[in-house]
Amino acid sequence: MRFERITVEPDKMGSVACIRGLRIPVATVVAMLAEGMTAKDILAAYPDLEAGDIREALEYAPGPTGPGSYT
Repeated sequence: MRFERITVEPDKMGSVACIRGLRIPVATVVAMLAEGMTAKDILAAYPDLEAGDIREALEYAPGPTGPGSYT
């Protein structure tokens, strides 16, 4: 699967997967959702994000064998 909105850049954020190079880590967005924030809450907190960024962060998020996994 190709991720259009997820960037990993060696010179930014220590190569942490971020949303569109914005220095907003995928893990931060996923953690906010896990803590009960809605997509609307996240978009209000991070006005540079778009709804598609949140959807793609969830698709990218590490799972047992997902693209962000460490196995």
